[in-house]
Amino acid sequence: MPNPSSVAPELPLPPRVDDAGQHLTIVGAGLAGALLATLLAQRGWSVDVYEKRGDLRELGYERGRSINLALAERGRHALRQADADDAVMAKTVMMRGRMVHFADGHLDLQRYGRDDSEVIWSVHRGELNEVLLNIAEQAGARIHFHHRLDSVDFDARIARFGDDRNDTVREIHFETLVGADGAGSSLRQAMAGVCELDERSEFLGHSYKELEIPPGPDGGFQIEPHALHIWPRGRYMCIALPNDEGTFTVTLFLPNHAVPDDGSGNQRPHPAPGFDTITNGAQARAFFDRDFPDASKLIPALEHDFDHNPTGVLGTLYLDRWHLDHRAVLIGDAAHAMVPFHGQGMNCAFEDCVALAHHLLQTTDRNEAFAGFQAERLPNARAIQQMALENYLEMRDHVDDEDYLLQRELGNRLAERHPTRFLPRYSMVTFTHMPYAIALERGDIQRQLLVELTHDRTTLDGFDWDAADALVEARLPPLPENI
Repeated sequence: MPNPSSVAPELPLPPRVDDAGQHLTIVGAGLAGALLATLLAQRGWSVDVYEKRGDLRELGYERGRSINLALAERGRHALRQADADDAVMAKTVMMRGRMVHFADGHLDLQRYGRDDSEVIWSVHRGELNEVLLNIAEQAGARIHFHHRLDSVDFDARIARFGDDRNDTVREIHFETLVGADGAGSSLRQAMAGVCELDERSEFLGHSYKELEIPPGPDGGFQIEPHALHIWPRGRYMCIALPNDEGTFTVTLFLPNHAVPDDGSGNQRPHPAPGFDTITNGAQARAFFDRDFPDASKLIPALEHDFDHNPTGVLGTLYLDRWHLDHRAVLIGDAAHAMVPFHGQGMNCAFEDCVALAHHLLQTTDRNEAFAGFQAERLPNARAIQQMALENYLEMRDHVDDEDYLLQRELGNRLAERHPTRFLPRYSMVTFTHMPYAIALERGDIQRQLLVELTHDRTTLDGFDWDAADALVEARLPPLPENI
C-alpha cells in the first residue's frame, strides 16, 4: 500500500519580506491558472498570467464546449486555501446522487454518500472562471488577455505571445513558466521541442454533444435539481447537470461509429448509434424521442443545439515528464488531461495548484520544487485517469445492472460495519483527501471482495456476515488517518 504522504497540504504563512518578490509567469487564465495565481499572489509573489482568449467577463463564455463541472471536497479544499470557497459556492447547485432514468421510465436516486454531508456541487465552468479571475486580480495577479503563446526561447528566457486582433507579437522575459493552458497546451509543445516528455494520447472512441434543458415557465428547474441525471443505455448515455439559473446542461455521449446489431438478439450492448449515423438535429430529435423520451420533451432547442454546438472529443493525455528543470512546469490538463466521467478533472487540477504552491513556498530551488511536485502528483494523476475511464463503463452500463446494484448495497453495508477499513471507492475519491493512488488500490481490493461475496447471489437474504467481516479484516488494512 503506498505511503499517504503530502495529503492536502496546508500552505505556509506568507513569505517573509526578504523572500518576497519572486516572480512567476503563468500561461493560461482558466481555472487552474487563475487559482494558482491567487495562491501565490496572496503569499507575496509577483504573478503575470497570459491568456490567448479575451476576457470572458466582457465577452461571455463560449457555449457548447464544456461539460458542467462537479466540485468535490478536493476542489473545495483548494478553494478554501485561496479564500475563494464562499464566492464559488454561491454559484453552485448541490447534487445528492445519480438520478438514474431507466429505459422503462422509472427513476432511482443512487446517493453518492451517507447523507447531505456527502454531496457534490454542480457549477458552470464560465461562472466559476469569472469568480476565480476576479479573486486573482484582487490578490494582485496581473492578467493579460489576447496573448497567445507562439514560441519559447528557453535559453534566453523569452516567451513570444501573439495577438489575433492585430497580428502583433510581444516578447516577455520570464524566470519560470507554468503551463496551465489545457490539453492542447502550447507550452507543452514548446517544452517537447527541447526535451523528451514521453507524451502519448489515447482517445476513447466516443465523443459528446452539449444540449440544454431551459427553466420551466415559472423560472424553476423542470426536473429534480439536486441530482446528476443519467440515462444509461449500454454503449451510450445522456447526462444532465443543474445550473444555478434553473437550467440543466445536457451532454450526450455516443460512439464515434455506430455499432450494428450483431443478429444475436442481444440488445445490450449491441446495437449502438454513433455520431456517424446521427449527424443532424432532426436525426437527434428522433433518437431522443426513442431512447430518452422524458429528456427529449424538456429540450425545445435540441435540433439547434445539436446542429450548432461542436462535437467534443474524449481522450487521456499521459506524460512521463512534467517539467523542464527550473524553467517550466505543467499542471492540470496540460500535464494529465482525462475523460470527465469521475468529475475529478478540475478537482485534480486544483489539487495540483495547492501542491505546486506548497513546493514553491518550501524552497528557492525551483528545479527541486518542480521535481518534488511531479513525484507527488504524477502517480495520483495516473490513478484518477484510470478511475475516470472505469467510471464511464459504470455510468453508461452498470448503474442499472442488478449485479452492480447488489454489490453497491453490500459495499454500503460493509462500510457501516467497518468504518475504519471499508470506504466505497467513490467516497474515497470524492469526499476525502486520500491520494488517488491509494484510493485506486484500496478500491480494487474492495471490488474483488464484493464480486466474491455476491457470486451467484441475487439478494443479501441469508448472507454470511461473519465470513464477510473476516475477509474485510484480513484483506483491508485500516484507512489512513487524516484523510
